[in-house]
Amino acid sequence: MHLERTSVDLGGLLRVLSEALYSTPNVAVRELVQNAHDSIVRRRVEGDPEHVGRIRVRADGDSRQLTIEDDGAGLTDEEIRKYLATVGAGYTRQLRDQGVSDALIGYFGLGFLSAFVVAERTELWTCSYQTPELAWRFSTRGGDTYSITEAPGRAVGTQVTLHLKRGFEALADPATLEQVLSRYCALLPISVELVVRGAAPRAINAEAPPWRREDPGSGAATRRRCREFAARFESQFGILWAWPFAVPELGAHGIFWLQDGMSYATSDNRSVSVFVRGMLISAKERELLPAWAGFVGCVVECSGLTPTASREALQRDAGFEALAHALRERLIGGLAQLPRHEEETWRLVLGRHNEALLGAAVSEPALLEALEEELRIPTTEGDLRFSALAPKSGPPCIYASTAETAGFEELLLRALRRPVVDGRRFGALPFSMKVAQRRGLRVVLTSTQAAERDLFHEAELPEPQAQRLRRLFAQAPHRVELRAFEPVELPLVLVPDREAVLKGKIESEDADRRISAGALGLARLFTRSLAEGPPGRLYVNTACPVVQALARGEVAAETAVARLLLASARLWAHGASDPQANISSALEDLHGALLELLRVPEPVP
Repeated sequence: MHLERTSVDLGGLLRVLSEALYSTPNVAVRELVQNAHDSIVRRRVEGDPEHVGRIRVRADGDSRQLTIEDDGAGLTDEEIRKYLATVGAGYTRQLRDQGVSDALIGYFGLGFLSAFVVAERTELWTCSYQTPELAWRFSTRGGDTYSITEAPGRAVGTQVTLHLKRGFEALADPATLEQVLSRYCALLPISVELVVRGAAPRAINAEAPPWRREDPGSGAATRRRCREFAARFESQFGILWAWPFAVPELGAHGIFWLQDGMSYATSDNRSVSVFVRGMLISAKERELLPAWAGFVGCVVECSGLTPTASREALQRDAGFEALAHALRERLIGGLAQLPRHEEETWRLVLGRHNEALLGAAVSEPALLEALEEELRIPTTEGDLRFSALAPKSGPPCIYASTAETAGFEELLLRALRRPVVDGRRFGALPFSMKVAQRRGLRVVLTSTQAAERDLFHEAELPEPQAQRLRRLFAQAPHRVELRAFEPVELPLVLVPDREAVLKGKIESEDADRRISAGALGLARLFTRSLAEGPPGRLYVNTACPVVQALARGEVAAETAVARLLLASARLWAHGASDPQANISSALEDLHGALLELLRVPEPVP
């Protein structure tokens, strides 16, 4: 078999790489500054360890020129041909592979291609520290051809000038250029200066990030610096709280912050900017934070991450996963400390993110353990900590409701001043269930048989008294249940049979207008299987003094009193929650019973 060498259309390859590799022309600035940075690092490691170095970026909008200049190692004629003019070959990669310096940024040897996206002509003047008596001029249009000529002597270092294409003039605009440099180069340890005609050079990255400061200052000063630094990266919200973190085993440092904006169940405003060796790689790495942290921002610098070839994203490798795990732990640790040390700020956080944190704690066991006593649970008695909710509920259970309207259980519990968890609020019910389980308690949903069993207790009553009560309330079509319950001031509670109510709604004539034909047919198949029975249960409170007097036969006009109590129970049970209730009939019974007790003749219709 005859093997042939693959042909390469160099012009086409350069065009694809330069135009499709990067998502924005701004990357050209980053890549050239990065090359300048690595040139300075190279000069340090190859013979001048005390060299400080400086990068200057000049903007000339009038002539559409952008210049990046450094005082780094420079290039020899051979190095220009071997590395600069060879796609994919990079001297920086060789040095990094040899372990020469962890400070080097470049790796793929593709950065110089970014110049071809924005420049119609690229010129480079360079003088190597190895041959300081020689300088070279490299010039190219598009990158597929180039020229190298000897140039007049100059200081050791490199200067790249981009003659910008039309459409890319903004890169030479001082305001735009400052924004780009401030975004990408904020953490570079080598000074980057912006030079504008007629003005003194100004350092873009003069202020070190909080985690690099030798003197971190007081706690208040550190918090202020963290907030100010975070504000440079948070574009949507204010900053409620910011704090630094470190992951020494991964070479990672950074800052978390909590956003000053309301968060909801579906909110995902995670903001994560990642710097590798001082250069911004991506501001869209939200997967480094847990999915529940939709109200959290983060800036992280980590040398153990691997960028993609475009250096605009990160490879999802073991280093990425290890950092995500570490950030999760540091974030939970910071949230746990906040209520203990910053009570006022914590109240603000709860005002914005309590529901989001409730939901987060359900999915994150470590967060649940850290914050189970700090979060607030929405109830009918206000937002309560679990430690306040449990005693008020009357252990061993917690009551919760998911109904749109209050049922009899919720009204009864309100009368007892027992809180009912609002299960319609995001995270409230599952959070309560998780914490209750940890503490050996039950969560009982209202509108269930379990709630009825918990609220209405078996009563022991002499049979003659029991028969008297059943006779007095036999006028009701409901099943009479003699029970003892609280509050004792409440004589009767009428509980509609939920299956009977459902059957009535499904089989009513207007159901055809409210429910689709297919769903209605299936529902009616179910309701037809329900046996006919009493429309509800009438719980007679044997602990109530009025009921006890009725049972003993000590009440004059007992029939009228029973009628009055039953009418009141009907109003209390149905008035607010059941639009189908016959309010007029209950009111007529109530009015008639009062007239009978007062011995006033009923008006003639």
